[in-house]
Amino acid sequence: MTSPASETRTLHGWGRTAPTVATVITPRTPEEVAAAVKAAGRRGIIARGLGRSYGDPAQNAGGTVLDMTGLARIHTIDADSGVVDLDAGVSLDTLMRRALPFGLWVPVLPGTRQVTIGGAIGADIHGKAHHVVGSFGNHVEAMTIVLADGSTRELTPEGPDAELFWATVGGMGLTGVIVRARLKLHHVETAYFKVDTEQIDNLADLMDRQTRDDEKYAESVSWFDAVTTGEHFGRGLLTRANHATLADLTPKQRRDPLKFDAPQLLTVPDVFPPGMLNRVTGRLFSELWYRKSPTKLGAIQNITQFLHPLDIAGEWNRGYGPHGFLQYQFVVPLERGDVIRTVLERMTEAGQVSALNVLKRFGEGNRAPLSFPKPGWTLCVDIPIGPGLNELCEDLDRIVLDAGGRHYLAKESRTTPEAIRRGYPRLEEWRTVRAAVDPAGVFASDLARRLELI
Repeated sequence: MTSPASETRTLHGWGRTAPTVATVITPRTPEEVAAAVKAAGRRGIIARGLGRSYGDPAQNAGGTVLDMTGLARIHTIDADSGVVDLDAGVSLDTLMRRALPFGLWVPVLPGTRQVTIGGAIGADIHGKAHHVVGSFGNHVEAMTIVLADGSTRELTPEGPDAELFWATVGGMGLTGVIVRARLKLHHVETAYFKVDTEQIDNLADLMDRQTRDDEKYAESVSWFDAVTTGEHFGRGLLTRANHATLADLTPKQRRDPLKFDAPQLLTVPDVFPPGMLNRVTGRLFSELWYRKSPTKLGAIQNITQFLHPLDIAGEWNRGYGPHGFLQYQFVVPLERGDVIRTVLERMTEAGQVSALNVLKRFGEGNRAPLSFPKPGWTLCVDIPIGPGLNELCEDLDRIVLDAGGRHYLAKESRTTPEAIRRGYPRLEEWRTVRAAVDPAGVFASDLARRLELI
């Protein structure tokens, strides 16, 4: 048997910042993963999926990175139970295309389908349905990981290795390499949503409306305008939905109710200069985005329209120019909703512009020590890299942490070890579990070193 090829590559996250060079290996079997782990040098090894983390958790400067997309087989789909057995390198996009004909739905979907199963577990991703179904780890029945000594172990959420299971969920690949998983999917009648959209002209009313009736909806999210000031400050679009039934569809849609209608129409070229997103273009975009969706109840929308509009454009991150951008995401307790307004006011005062802005409410968290979601408000903004951004973020860090909040490790790219220690009070518990299975620190990443996680 031949060994998988390796190459030296420059890697960066979706924000296109802080690139580093590593040796990249693409294994095709768990045995090849184990061999690569045992052969890892002093800089260690980390798994990487489709590179959709915004910062540096899937980079390992001077070390080894495993490109897990080589393990991409779906082994079985049980239409009755909804259980799927698949490799960690399978993308959510591929899983949805294969599962929907059986009437099965992936219960937790982030803003893109271009995420691997291993990455979804390692980051414990969440979506617009967190208030109902929680995060991705809640739906994992079992997973197989390769440990630091090259051995393989199957973990379950309630089994003898439950501590290691939950340390791996949200553990950013630092406890082992996930090579296979068993997931529980949900049954649906159609691939469509019945959507209620409300156009709301200020932040206070938007947040007030978002706190009401959420339990009636399977999915809930709002976009807000982070540029307009005055009486319409924070105006936005509240969008909530339930899965559409057959009775909700038009006769034409009923002919293929489980159709996977999610095309990619274009790929953004890498030609945009710095500064394309500024107060002028940001204001124009925000005005158009706000006006495009007037209040409308009961609209039938497909997967792309409701869940993944950005997936229509491949490599959309190139639109921010060669310097890239920072996605700043945090969660604060529900009773500290005032922080959302304060953060937006500080951004406006600093002259920083974000057009892709998301506000959601989380439900209960799970047992994973490093899982990001907990009951509260989560805000996500995308800001181009430029002067004054770091100073603004340091100010925002203080506001978020003083309110009892924390940052999302899958999005984070510039904060401090102290901020993570304050935001994740169970960090030492996680470190204890990790040290027991990887005492030599075989699993390492740029993020782990930068934030002193290991």
